[in-house]
Amino acid sequence: MSTIAVPRANTKALTPDLEAIFREHSRLVYRTAYSITGSWQDAEDVLQTIFVRLLERDQPLEFTKSPGAYLYRAAVNASLNIVQTRERRNVTDGVESLEVPTKTPEVDDDVRRRLLDAIAQLHPKAVEILILHYEHNFSDAQIAKMLGKSRGTIAVTLYRARARLKKLMLSASSGGKR
Repeated sequence: MSTIAVPRANTKALTPDLEAIFREHSRLVYRTAYSITGSWQDAEDVLQTIFVRLLERDQPLEFTKSPGAYLYRAAVNASLNIVQTRERRNVTDGVESLEVPTKTPEVDDDVRRRLLDAIAQLHPKAVEILILHYEHNFSDAQIAKMLGKSRGTIAVTLYRARARLKKLMLSASSGGKR
């Protein structure tokens, strides 16, 4: 992760509280964004965008109650927007995307791209839970506590999200419509 300086808004000075929150949660926001977008540049953009918006606006009630949860959700949503925008742009790319891949390093890139495309089609709440579980190694109980849900709800959401991802990945690999 490269070093990112928190930009100072012209109208407001950076409060010590917000600076401390940035230092405490920036890695979580960055890792979450990177996990979803697969790009360090996009992850840095998400991180900076979220904190610039906090500087420019009044802090929402959800942020003041639980900054970590708010920033995590903001990172998931901003990252999904980037992936969905990228996906719309890829639809207009040339015929190259219709070629059958061979066993090369590009195949791994293709699988990763299909996975990111499939994740972008999931509900944002399901993506939040998947990322917390698989990228941040939180248990079902930890996720439930963090999101204010029951452990059973988290387990069911994980099960359904994995099943949907599997279906989307199989559909994408066979060239079927999503």
